[in-house]
Amino acid sequence: MKPPPLTDAAIHAIERPHPDLWKYYLLSCLVFPPAFPFLVLPAYFRYHTMRYKFTDEGISMRWGILFRREVIIQYARIQDIHLRSNFVERWLGLARILVQTASGNASAEMTIEGIKEFEALRDYLYARMRGVKEPARHSPSAAAATLAAAGRDAEFAAALREVALELRATRLALAARRDDTGGPTDV
Repeated sequence: MKPPPLTDAAIHAIERPHPDLWKYYLLSCLVFPPAFPFLVLPAYFRYHTMRYKFTDEGISMRWGILFRREVIIQYARIQDIHLRSNFVERWLGLARILVQTASGNASAEMTIEGIKEFEALRDYLYARMRGVKEPARHSPSAAAATLAAAGRDAEFAAALREVALELRATRLALAARRDDTGGPTDV
C-alpha cells in the first residue's frame, strides 16, 4: 500500500535527515575497517549538523562544524532533479535527491540525503520548479473577480472596435479628399 502524498506543510516541516542515514554512514565507514576511526568522525558531524529548510521560495541545506557549508537554491533556478540510491540505501528505504541548477558545474548543486519520503519530495520540487501553484479554491470573491476581469476584457474589446471604426472612417475621409483634389488615390 502506497503512503498518502505529503502536504506542503509536511514537507516544510522536514528539518533533519532520518536516523537511518546515520546507519548508512556507519555501514559505509565499515567498508574500510582500518580507516573506520578516521572516516566515522566526519560522518558523525555531517549527520548531526545537517539541516534542511523548505520554504515557498526555495531550499536551504547546511552542515559542518569546523568548515560550515550552506547551499541555498531557489526553485526557479532548478534545472533537473535525480533520485539515486545504492543497494544499502534501498535496503534502509533511503535515496539521495540530486538537485541541479544551470551553474557551470556538471555535478549536482545540492544533494538531499536521508529522506524516507524521497519520491514525494521529488514531486514537490518538480512542481515548484515548474511554477505550479495550489489549485485555486472556488469562492464567491474569486467568481466576482473572474466576472470583473471578463467585464474589463469586454470593455477593452469594445474600445478597440471603436478605435478601428474611427481609423477606417478617417482613412475613407482622406481617400475622398484626395480624390477631390486629384491626388493619388492609393491609401
